[in-house]
Parts: sequence; structure tokens; C-alpha cells
Amino acid sequence: MARIAVIGAGMGAMAAAARLAVAGHRVTVYERTATYGGALRRFERDGFRFDTGPGLLPLPAVWRDLFVKTGREPLESRVDLVQVDPSSRHVFADGTEVSLPNASRAGVVDALEAALGSAAAQRWGDFLVRARETWDRTRRPLLEEPLWPNWKVLAEREPYPAVEHRRLLRTRRAGTLAEVGAWELRDARLAALLESHAFAYGLDPRTAPANAAVLPYMEYAFGMWYVRGGGLRELARAVYERCLARRVEFRFDAEVAGIVAKDGRAAGVELADGAVHEAEFVIAGVAPAVLERLGGGAAVRGGGEVAPQRGAASRLTVFLALRGGRPQGTAHRTVVHARDRDAELDGVFGAGPGPAAGPTVTVLRPDDPALVPDPGYEAVTLTAVVPALRGESDRAAREVSDLHAEYLVDVAERAVPDLRERLVWREVRTPAEVAADTGVADGAVPVPALAGAEGRLLHPANGTRTTGLFTVGGWSHPGGGLPHAGMSGALVAGLVVEGPAFRGSQ
Repeated sequence: MARIAVIGAGMGAMAAAARLAVAGHRVTVYERTATYGGALRRFERDGFRFDTGPGLLPLPAVWRDLFVKTGREPLESRVDLVQVDPSSRHVFADGTEVSLPNASRAGVVDALEAALGSAAAQRWGDFLVRARETWDRTRRPLLEEPLWPNWKVLAEREPYPAVEHRRLLRTRRAGTLAEVGAWELRDARLAALLESHAFAYGLDPRTAPANAAVLPYMEYAFGMWYVRGGGLRELARAVYERCLARRVEFRFDAEVAGIVAKDGRAAGVELADGAVHEAEFVIAGVAPAVLERLGGGAAVRGGGEVAPQRGAASRLTVFLALRGGRPQGTAHRTVVHARDRDAELDGVFGAGPGPAAGPTVTVLRPDDPALVPDPGYEAVTLTAVVPALRGESDRAAREVSDLHAEYLVDVAERAVPDLRERLVWREVRTPAEVAADTGVADGAVPVPALAGAEGRLLHPANGTRTTGLFTVGGWSHPGGGLPHAGMSGALVAGLVVEGPAFRGSQ
């Protein structure tokens, strides 16, 4: 039995802690804040409750596996996990609307045919076939296995089977997601639908590799899920309670100031109060800059390895308390697409002057009585992708966020026409709050690992040059997103228990 110190109580870190405790290790989690969950937190006011992080769960099989492997019981015995149907409603820039059923390729194609015509629906159906092939090619190396030592093979190859596109005298194949939309889908609304899946993760579709096609495929193949009875914060609670049941010890308000190393091996952690806690293994669920600081400048990454990512995008969230109950038949999620896609992308990814009016806004309207003080009210969450903090003063950043929040409310009225008349109050959460919750200084949100693109969207391996030191969570392999966080925990646990010979889940 080894002593294991885990830095941070995010979802990936807790997934690793639970699995390691079941394997017989003594695990202690040190969390700098007063609670668990990382980005999966909750805002409460006047009887209203809102998730501060993701509002929907893709690929729940990852978390089901955790509960089976750490307790031989289904996840559903701990949370009320339900599919949302329709999976999403989309309001396009030209006013066209379509509602897409959950986890049904045939149903999605039928819905698109009714809204956009048979030719467009056929192109989307053909795209999903190629996206499935991409998923089959990348699922194990990018989600279920430790990062390959010869990771450059993943960086050099584009696994998306793009179709030929003839232009003038040249034949080309799509290399970016935007080119897939323009050349293969050939409909601005389908392109917006495609790009929205990558953009929601903070990826620029103009530079994201074509194999980002796996992101919409995950949704349409495995569905989108919600935790009734309080939202995805309840998933974090269930994982935390599973850790406690397996005798994982949590120490909250315990900020780690450094990683202790002896003879090139991790030997424990030092807290901000000066206390040193010895351990045979240290698992760090922190961002790259934090890891560098905790290592005291020691090289934990070697030359030739995947470079740590420094995310460019964050989230702006507006919580709305509305009088009047949720209308019958309301979609759980509505995506209102930007009227000027290029202006929005330029504003987020650096070439523009800042937040653009009319951004893409995701409107969440859960059918969940646990979120409101009584049935005469509705809790609505608006979310948009915004730039990470860029060194602005707190006042300047807040002014920009307040302006952008107004844009979000304006856009949301296309999905909720009576929004302003029903508004009781609103609360704005900025990238600064994301930074406070996650410990990432600029509030950036990590993106999922993707192949190709010269390795630009891969994440560093979970192992480091310091023996016994591992990394877990969105800033290490396999990257950001709730399924990826859960898999990072499984991968790290496997590497600790089985050593370098571990090759992933079976």
C-alpha cells in the first residue's frame, strides 16, 4: 500500500483517487478551495440553483465505468441520469430552426431533411459516416490509452477521411473543420451546426483539424445527458461520496505550495502553511503554469515531448431567474447561432477588437424542479465562448463582461421571446470566476485532445520526468471535457498500479 497525494479535487483527480483507493492505496486529496468538483460547482440565490460548469454530460459510459469499477453498482443508483430530448434546438442566422433528437443518427437526418431539405440532410448523414470512421481511428489513442511514446505519429496524420474537393485545376481535401463545412456540407446552416460543436469547447473551427468531427459524432452517437435533481453538480457530489466511501481523505482549504522531490522522485507535498506530507506518488490535477510553479522550476517535461497548452478561450455565463414556469415542450438546450461568424471568431481568438454583438449563445432551460423555489419560476443559463483574461485590470475586464452579458441576453430573446418581461434578476460569471474555481490564472478552459495539426491539440502525457509524479485532468492527456477528465483518472490510476507497461482500458 502506497501513500498517494492528489493535488486538487477536480473530476479527473477524484476519479483517479477513487480507483487508487480501491486498489488498496492510502489516498489524500489536497484542495486549495473549500469544496470539490473543479469547474463543476453550483451558484445558489433566492432558492434558484445553477451549474457553474458544464450543463450536459456526453459519453456517460466513462462515469458508469468508474462506479462499476469502484463499487460494482450503476451510476444511476447514485444520480438521476436522464437523456435530454431533443438533444438540441438550433436557431440559425437566417431564422431557420431545427430540433435534433437525442442519440439517433436517422432521427437527426430526418429532422434536417424537414428543415433544410433532402440534399442537405443527405450530406450531413454522409458526414456522420466519416465522423464515425474518425472516431473508430482515434478513440483508443486519444481517450483510452496513455499517450503513445511515438506521439508524433498522431500529430502527423489527419484521421478524418475527407472527400476530394475540386477547385479550378486542383484537387484538395479538407484539413480543418471549417473546410469540412464549406467543401463537404456546402450549406451555411450545416456549417454552423458543425462548427458549433468545436467552438463550444473553445476551438477555432478555422484552425481546428478536420478530425474535430468526433465532437458532434460523440453527441449524436451516445447522446447528451442531464442529472435531474440539481444538475451536473450532483455528478460531482456522487463522485466525491464514492471517494469518501473508499476512504479517500480530503483536506479542503489546503493549498499546495510545492512538490517535494528526493533523488529525482516525488516524495510528497508541501502546503502553504509549511507542513510537509510525505507520499510515494503525487498526482497533480493542475494547469501547466501551476505545475511549473509547484515543481520549483525543476523540469518535469522533457525535450521532444508534447508542449503544454495555454488555452485561449474561456466562458461567460449569465444566470437568469425568471418569473413564470417553464413552458411545456421547451427544449432543454437551444443554440442560437451568431449572425456574423467571422466577427465572433476574430473577437474570441485575437484578431478582432473584442466581444462581438450577436454571439453564439447556448440557452439551457432544464426541466428540473430542484432548480427553482417553486413551479412559478424558471432557471435559465446562457453561455458564450469569450477570450481568456488578457491581463486587463479587474475593472476593465468586468466592463467588457457586462457589455458581453447584454449581448447574450439580446441573443437569447430569439429563443425566449418574453425573457426581459419575465426577468427577476440576473447574475454574470466571468472568466475571473472561472479562474477562481479552477486555479487557471487566465480562466482558460482546456480543449479535448485531437490528432493531426502537428500535435498542437495534443496534451502532455500523464507521466512526467519526475518518477512518481503524474498529471491528471483537462490540462494533460486526453484533454478537456467531462469524458476526458474521467478517462484521465482511469489512465493515471492504471499507470500507478501497473507501471509503464499499462496500455489502457480493455
